[in-house]
Amino acid sequence: MRTYLDYNATMPLRPTARLAMQSAMDVFGNPSSIHGEGREARGLVEGVRAQVAESVGCESHEITFTSGSTEAASVLAHWPKPVSVDATAHESLWVHHRPGIGDVADSVYAMGLANSETGVVADIPEKNERGWVVKNSVASYLLLDITQVVGRLPFSFSRSGADFAILSAHKLGGPKGVGALIARQGVDCPTLVCGGGQEMGRRSGTHNVIGIAGFGAAIKDAIRELTDGVWEKIASLRNILEATLAERADKTIFVGKKRARLPNTSCFITEGWKGETQVIQMDLAGFAVSAGSACSSGKVRSGRVLEAMGYSSSEAMSAIRVSLGPATTENEVLRFCDVWLQSENRFRKRLK
Repeated sequence: MRTYLDYNATMPLRPTARLAMQSAMDVFGNPSSIHGEGREARGLVEGVRAQVAESVGCESHEITFTSGSTEAASVLAHWPKPVSVDATAHESLWVHHRPGIGDVADSVYAMGLANSETGVVADIPEKNERGWVVKNSVASYLLLDITQVVGRLPFSFSRSGADFAILSAHKLGGPKGVGALIARQGVDCPTLVCGGGQEMGRRSGTHNVIGIAGFGAAIKDAIRELTDGVWEKIASLRNILEATLAERADKTIFVGKKRARLPNTSCFITEGWKGETQVIQMDLAGFAVSAGSACSSGKVRSGRVLEAMGYSSSEAMSAIRVSLGPATTENEVLRFCDVWLQSENRFRKRLK
């Protein structure tokens, strides 16, 4: 029997999203066509756009559909001025880090609102008359990666004051291959993909109507769960997991335990016991966990993020992440704890 504990990598497809996608398969028109079949497809796309906008607290016209957060983050690749990225940001943002190019005017600062590997929630920088204050510098624009936040913590794009935000459907229980870039009205947004001019000219290409339909259904369910207190219950399971492990593994470090975190995420370090080894052992025992972000092909270890937080290279290599979801049960959490503690005990004996 398999137990899935890697919800930060991706969430299982929601039944409502599956049904919405199946229904959308019959909406075969091209949303860019002006005839009836095209207008039907366009209506579906715009209906989801409104649903996503309502869910994240922005205006419909501020949303550009993309293939996911990584493509949405490529807005930084087209940015003509300096791009500064927080040291703990996701790789899809970090690859665009290029400070010091040109002058400070029109610079952008990019950050993750919640880290996928540790669950730690970041504070949004303060803004003054010059721009966003980041340490000893000021950025003109702010981009937030809200991929791990939407549906798990309350969030409003308009209230955040940010200029851009990115998210993916599959983290919400929607399909892979669809997401969104949010650009505040009035901000000059670079073109992601040139071509036929779809998505207000920001991202050309025929719309992924089926994926967009699943995105809409998933985000609607995700916001409902958040409102209904589902993630508060998940937080209690995360706390049970950490308390159970800490009772018997007193040398294990729980990352960010005294800071605000995602309600479902526990990242813990047992120095000397490689995260890769732990992931393989847990996988063989029937548990899917992670040693870091799943968005780098073949990546099974954490490193850069934890080292940026002040942990040593040895500690960073010895971390794993357990991320729970709405379907996770207390019995599954306790079974994982039992299996992991048995493995940790064997590891300790080998050190003697």
